[in-house]
Amino acid sequence: MTRTRLLIVALFGLVLAACAGPTVESLRDPVPEPLLSRSTVPGYSHIRYWGDNGDGFTDAMLEEISAQQKAAGLSPTVRNFLAVSGGGSNGAFGAGLLSGWTKAGTRPEFTVVTGVSTGSLIAPFAYLGPPYDELLTEAYTAISGEDVFRRKPLIRVIGSASAADNTPLRNLVARYVTDQMVADIARENARGRKLLVGTTNLDAGRPVVWDIGAIASSGVPERKTLIQDILVASSSIPGVFPPVKIKVVADGRTFDEMHVDGGTSNQAFMFPSNFSVKAQDARLNRSGIKRTLFVIRNGKVTPQYTMVKPRLAAIVGRSISTLITTQGVGDLYRMYANAQRDRILFKSIWVPESFTMEETEPFDPVFMKALYQLGLEMGRNGIPWATQPP
Repeated sequence: MTRTRLLIVALFGLVLAACAGPTVESLRDPVPEPLLSRSTVPGYSHIRYWGDNGDGFTDAMLEEISAQQKAAGLSPTVRNFLAVSGGGSNGAFGAGLLSGWTKAGTRPEFTVVTGVSTGSLIAPFAYLGPPYDELLTEAYTAISGEDVFRRKPLIRVIGSASAADNTPLRNLVARYVTDQMVADIARENARGRKLLVGTTNLDAGRPVVWDIGAIASSGVPERKTLIQDILVASSSIPGVFPPVKIKVVADGRTFDEMHVDGGTSNQAFMFPSNFSVKAQDARLNRSGIKRTLFVIRNGKVTPQYTMVKPRLAAIVGRSISTLITTQGVGDLYRMYANAQRDRILFKSIWVPESFTMEETEPFDPVFMKALYQLGLEMGRNGIPWATQPP
């Protein structure tokens, strides 16, 4: 896998970095452990919560969302959720699937959309619906590796935070996350719809869920920049791309947090396991709501046979790709179990075994266009949703 080639470069960089001294980019002021749960981004309130703890969903917040949905005229009995997984260039599959789903005329409006890694880049387009399909198509069929990363010379990797420069990725995100997109997200957030993106707080070693709609609706002048930073962080493969530093305050002091790829914690997510929609309905005295969870897994879910050479690079690369696949399947099972508990209809889709093309380079445009076309046809012809994990 070409994504793992980048990870291998990062591994060798880490080995060399162990012999190097501190650099300017390594200097930071991390949040002390006792203050982790009290740190906030200056100027904002209630824009994030721990992804492994449902306590972030307060009754007051849920009641406010319910009131917004009612005022906006959303159906009181139908709720559709969408979770878009990580997968790097395999995100072209999800992009094609959503566009084809639109053409089939059966794509619903989603009450909640979540995304991690490449899924975080797809999520805003999916949340804003068919009017953004053309831009979503462009983002996954008109780019190459040069639009995502720039390799560093080995000498620059030593002592560095990453093996690649993420400036191209930042520019790509900035191209699409415009003032207009932020305004459109704020409009939909006011209707009680939620756009959530996952990152991983490296110091805490925990998933963080960011409420992008709340950020867009905040009125803070730097809100567009923060959204861009979060999307870049969620897509930042550790070791390959540098972590994104986010300034926070706690107990009157300023610190910085380092956030990386949301896929480090979860390949896909909807709600924390200790948050029960069923229990929420009981608290708010609601009944008769039909909920469906759609999960787009940007990748395959079965082991792929590969003859591994007895060399470090081959062994590490194969191990990492196996870990990613296994974690993705595990996330599907976790989400399925939670859906069963809460009486949510579960539907998932992944790249079929019949697709055998391989990338010749990271973010190979030929590969991405072919995978996009596959997703497009599947969406247009009727998505063969699986109602159970693989």
